Amino acid sequence: MDIYFYNTLTKKKEVFKPINKKEVKIYSCGPTVYKDASIGNMRTNIFQDVLRRVLQYNGYTLKHAMNITDVGHLVSDGDEGEDKMLKSAREEQKSPMEIANHYTKLFFQDLKSLNIQTPEIVCKATDHIKEMLEYVQRLVENGYAYETSTAIYFNIAKLDQYPMLSNLKEQKAGARVDVDPEKRSPYDFALWIKAPKNHVMKWDSPWGPSYPGWHIECSAMGQKYLGEQFDIHTGGIDLIPTHHENEIAQSKGKCGKIPANYWMHGEYLLIDGGKMSKSLGNVYLVKDLVERGYHPFVYRLFSYSCHYRNKINFTWEGIESASKSLERLKNGYQLHLVGKDEVEENVIDELEERFHQAINDDLNMPLAMGVVWEVVKQECKSPKFADLLTKFDTVLGLKIDEIDVRQLEEIPQEILDLLKQRKQARENKDWAKSDELRDFIQRKGYEIKDTKQGTEVTKGTQSIVVD
Repeated sequence: MDIYFYNTLTKKKEVFKPINKKEVKIYSCGPTVYKDASIGNMRTNIFQDVLRRVLQYNGYTLKHAMNITDVGHLVSDGDEGEDKMLKSAREEQKSPMEIANHYTKLFFQDLKSLNIQTPEIVCKATDHIKEMLEYVQRLVENGYAYETSTAIYFNIAKLDQYPMLSNLKEQKAGARVDVDPEKRSPYDFALWIKAPKNHVMKWDSPWGPSYPGWHIECSAMGQKYLGEQFDIHTGGIDLIPTHHENEIAQSKGKCGKIPANYWMHGEYLLIDGGKMSKSLGNVYLVKDLVERGYHPFVYRLFSYSCHYRNKINFTWEGIESASKSLERLKNGYQLHLVGKDEVEENVIDELEERFHQAINDDLNMPLAMGVVWEVVKQECKSPKFADLLTKFDTVLGLKIDEIDVRQLEEIPQEILDLLKQRKQARENKDWAKSDELRDFIQRKGYEIKDTKQGTEVTKGTQSIVVD
């Protein structure tokens, strides 16, 4: 079955044709590890994880590289200000390495809590200074870069087209401030920056003690691990007019090629209809969800309510609704797992085909979830439907077959005995006794519901069925 992706480079949805028929190569822009990753950042990582899972669902193996930016990302995309790592280190009174290690650890903890797969290759900028220097030197040799008293700049006038991902109006709207009078164009960007004497993060180079610009690291590491051309480049939509535009420029200057054939970008997360910002006090982290009693998977499921290329509006009401949906999804799986109804194979095949078509249509998760809920709500309860949901979950990543042991303890023998007595009362049509036992069990903290498959016992937000 064909896979279709919207390609930011061509501005249209295209059939995916990998360079290698079996292995797909992906580069994703990872975090700048100077602060906690927000749930907005995590939305991008969930989108990238779904992309991985969809490709795996279609039988591809992956070679996926993601960078860790621990130097070179200035506080302004206009080549202005100090490095974000240094700024954070000064504010927290720690070394840049301590800051990087701390926030890198937290980032991967968040990925794990959301069941986001770790890319095959994780590469730190500071481990690849040699590769970045070689890249800049080649750009100078090829005539695409020039030196000023403060930096080595990329000369965009040498390109046949700039920008390529965004239009010129978008670029001008966020134009880089021409703070260096030696720059030939305000759109020229820094490849390598000469360090002041008191600068902490600096390395020897042909231009003296200096440090890399933000954009060069991804070009250097992408080429090292994936080659001059690879299949897919991903990131947040905010990277289009600056970072990704400049990656393409650098690659064309060095080897004459656009590094990726497909460019995919996730849209913004809104908070109560507006922007997430510290000044508004609405920068939420994964740990904030947990502190409010929500499993991180609730946020993962919430993200499937909207296509990755559309803005999604975060509200706590929406999270509460997603929490109840996750509960229904897991309960629905459990009911099918113990079901005894017969289901025709053509019914299973038709549902699986529709799910497959949805995920292959540019990761259309809202449409795919529609199929998931059809399976959950089937009146016939069958392990075949449970198996189908398990297959879907290889893409969803929600671990629907796992019961949260934090919320559902093993049912004590006392409750099992009471359930057995109630079952006997119902078989004897002693409804008064049955109701009395039900009320007593509920006072013990267990909700019960009678179904065709047996008695559904619920504690907290999780349920199991007892015959």
